[in-house]
Amino acid sequence: MSQLTALDAQFLHFETATNVANIAGLAVLEGSLNRADLQDLLEARLPYVPALHRKLAPVPFGLDHPYWVREDDLDLDYHVREIGLPPPGDDRQLAEQVARLHPRRLDRGRPLWEIYLIHGLRGGRTGLYVKIHHAAVDGVGGADVLAALLDLGPVPAPPPEHEPEWDEPPPGHAEMVARGLARMAGNPAQALRFAARAMPHLDEIPVVSSLPGSGAVAALARRAAGSGQAPELPSLPAPKTPFSGPISAHRRFAFVSLPLEEFKAVRKEFDVTVNDVVMAVCAGALRRWLAAHGGVPDQPLVAGVPFSLRAAGDEGTGNQVTIMTAPLAVHLDDPVARLHEVRHAMQRIKDRFSLSPARWLREFSESMPAALMGLASRSAFGLVGQTVPPINVFISNVPGPQFPLYVSGVRLLHHYPVSVITDMSGGVNITAFSYDGSLDFGVVTDRTMVPDAWELAGHLREALDELLNAEASFPR
Repeated sequence: MSQLTALDAQFLHFETATNVANIAGLAVLEGSLNRADLQDLLEARLPYVPALHRKLAPVPFGLDHPYWVREDDLDLDYHVREIGLPPPGDDRQLAEQVARLHPRRLDRGRPLWEIYLIHGLRGGRTGLYVKIHHAAVDGVGGADVLAALLDLGPVPAPPPEHEPEWDEPPPGHAEMVARGLARMAGNPAQALRFAARAMPHLDEIPVVSSLPGSGAVAALARRAAGSGQAPELPSLPAPKTPFSGPISAHRRFAFVSLPLEEFKAVRKEFDVTVNDVVMAVCAGALRRWLAAHGGVPDQPLVAGVPFSLRAAGDEGTGNQVTIMTAPLAVHLDDPVARLHEVRHAMQRIKDRFSLSPARWLREFSESMPAALMGLASRSAFGLVGQTVPPINVFISNVPGPQFPLYVSGVRLLHHYPVSVITDMSGGVNITAFSYDGSLDFGVVTDRTMVPDAWELAGHLREALDELLNAEASFPR
């Protein structure tokens, strides 16, 4: 039996007409791929990808989190679609089509995914846009879903000999109600336990961390618990920017591929990590955009950075992710100074996370009554988004394979992430995926806040060039 965790359910409940929890990827293939071949591939691989075979089974009266139930009559004609671009079929047309598809909510009466084959790309290429709901997978789980469609060579590999075991069917309605009532009875105690466990981590939790004294209270609680010294995290009030606050229902999308070797060259020159370079490049790009659209703030932006809670080798289902916040030094003019500020900020967060992984997001979700979660989540997003948004931008860097992959014999050239923006996190999300020698960046923006996502994507190249041409003049 598989029930959504409280965190999984949060991704369902916070959705509104403007906040939509779809995560996706845009694969660009070297040649042509037709729908029939893709459906045949899916037919063969689906038994090994439970996330694509499950749909929601709601609990009566919303008393508890929904269950997953296997969909035995999967309609591939519904889930696999194809569209064509008019000439000339350039990258901007492709991105515009993805921007229209991405915020469309998925049908909750079916398995929560869709695939679009996009024909007519210049150079005989094909686009493959894969969208799945965040309630079904996190970033790692989404990569596993994509991997099920991919092969190491042009000839598709045979399926494994043994199909995975499926979860037992969910309980009947009466048992669902009984379990929901039992969970509700335990929620007050769960809330008290969360409050006690959260005390040492108040300086990690967005909104709460900006309250006066939260850092001192957290440090005192850590000492009282005997957890030892942990790196102090800076107070991070998010400055107001043109992309702060409630978002609209419309998106823009742009993408760019940059050589991974150039990031590694900067890493080597300045004795930092590749992820530090990614963060610094994003900071430089955002600084350039802000300078042209309302001015650069005199303090760092606050970046939301996802961290996986999965143990090595853990292939469990559902969301196992948390969010940490980091200062993003857009206020500094010198690109090397920005890089070193990023390095120090990310090192503090990593040191803190290694001592005590930030599980507050999952634990907070578990402490909330399921029957109230939807209203509470939507109200919180609306209120915080309009008053004190805790985050300016989401930035994520996902490592991927450094060798070519294939879909039904057609080589995958690039894979661009297409992620989520919300009222609380602002109207910009920059996610990078490393693949076969490139870092493929997907930039999602709110259409009214950042009308030209390509401008921001172009600044990524310029910000990387700044670092490539800079000298290692700061101490390491």
